[in-house]
Amino acid sequence: MSEWKSRICDTLLKRYEWHNFNHAIEILDTAYPALWCELQSALESFTLDPNDLEAGGGSESAIPKKFSAYLRPNDWKEMRITGDLLVKLHQCNPPEVRELPPIQKFIDSHNIDYVKDRVAVDLEWNSKDQTFDRDLYAFRMFYECGIISCGVIITRSEEMNTVFRQMGIMKKYGASTTWIGKLLPRIQSGRHGGCPLLIIGITPRVMEGWEGGTHVGT
Repeated sequence: MSEWKSRICDTLLKRYEWHNFNHAIEILDTAYPALWCELQSALESFTLDPNDLEAGGGSESAIPKKFSAYLRPNDWKEMRITGDLLVKLHQCNPPEVRELPPIQKFIDSHNIDYVKDRVAVDLEWNSKDQTFDRDLYAFRMFYECGIISCGVIITRSEEMNTVFRQMGIMKKYGASTTWIGKLLPRIQSGRHGGCPLLIIGITPRVMEGWEGGTHVGT
């Protein structure tokens, strides 16, 4: 087992799929242990049931609301950043400095779902996969502007397809939506700009009543 996985409790290691980029989990565990505990607690409490999967996707479905119920009371806030660029011309001979008109909104990121201290978390369950490009740009801007030290993206694992097929709702969760297979290649190609990222895939093992690949219930 990779050394960094020892920083995750065994229960969570089994329930989710994990990928660690640029030592994100080492930063979380060492520099922000209280926040890492809050995130682990939210992941431990999180469960899915069939009604969650059949409901509408995107940011308004029950699944993001479940994470918000765990994180919002602990002061995790939705945030975005904007910034203007001030350009100065430095003439050497004779010495002169001239300011140009500011470039408005030179930085204009999308919202990140949950930000606290220097840690950011985004949840993408079933949006268009291009949403990952927006998310990675936002993490990159937060990181390059010195606002966060690391980020976490939670999305669904490919393993969830087993559940979708059994429930007859595979059409709802197409290949061009936000799942881990659409995210990892974007990170591996550097679209996150080097921001340390911990990627967590939601698997069938968070399903209530799911045993051995079969859903048990009415």
